[in-house]
Amino acid sequence: MEPNYRRCISCRTIAHKSNFWKIVRVHPSRTIQLEQGMGRSAYLCRCESCLQAAQKKDRLGRSLKASVPDEIYKTLWQKLNSTGNRESP
Repeated sequence: MEPNYRRCISCRTIAHKSNFWKIVRVHPSRTIQLEQGMGRSAYLCRCESCLQAAQKKDRLGRSLKASVPDEIYKTLWQKLNSTGNRESP
């Protein structure tokens, strides 16, 4: 992969990291947060199908090796609804 390109954990699409949401398990506190922090990261497309699959199949939790709080999913759904980007990548 080229620098600054990432892969969606749901659909496996490769794109520039600015096209994804970044979810981080912060080291050493092991808290999960969006878009910032250093630690283990997972990237997710900004579309309904990827978010739905990630939540249903616990792809975020498996990728981050930690349980993802419901507040993170609620925030992602709110971001998705505010942008109106509901199509596939």
